[in-house]
Amino acid sequence: MKPILDIENISFGYSKDIKIFDNFSLSLKEGEIKAIVGPSGVGKSTLFELILGHRKPSSGSIRSLSFSQVFQDPYSSFHPTYTVREQIAEVTSMEGVEKLLDQMGLEESHLDTLPHKLSGGQLQRCSILRALLMKPKLLLLDEPTSALDNLNQLDIMKLIVQHAQGMGVLLITHDHDLATWCADEIVTLG
Repeated sequence: MKPILDIENISFGYSKDIKIFDNFSLSLKEGEIKAIVGPSGVGKSTLFELILGHRKPSSGSIRSLSFSQVFQDPYSSFHPTYTVREQIAEVTSMEGVEKLLDQMGLEESHLDTLPHKLSGGQLQRCSILRALLMKPKLLLLDEPTSALDNLNQLDIMKLIVQHAQGMGVLLITHDHDLATWCADEIVTLG
């Protein structure tokens, strides 16, 4: 089976003297969940920037199928002057939204709200909702549950794991217990 994400021998550093990645490789297949763990500053978020194409490796290659992403700060993921619904509809159809709203503990009215009127947890669930509605082959999650309380964290991760059957999931987390619970493989940086 062809990988959904294939990172081959990439190297990258913010300066010539300090490399964050040196011949780093990673492969992710459909149905797999891999967690990237490590302390702050070791390059976890930089890896996502490289996958997203926001930064270029100095050597090696990165290939991926269609992806969507969920970032740690939901307020930076939504424009403040458009409703959540308008922003989701901009990038995907709303097919299946009712079922996901229910599974995520969200109300239909949350979609017709401006982002800053929602709590951080509600907006993060909207961010995950948008990412899942896009039906990506690759789902990139950067600390996706950090804005949620413990009960919601578990429920949302169960939902993501359930939806992972048709995609590959790459999860950045500081929470080693979460990584152990949901990931097929843990990649430790640093």
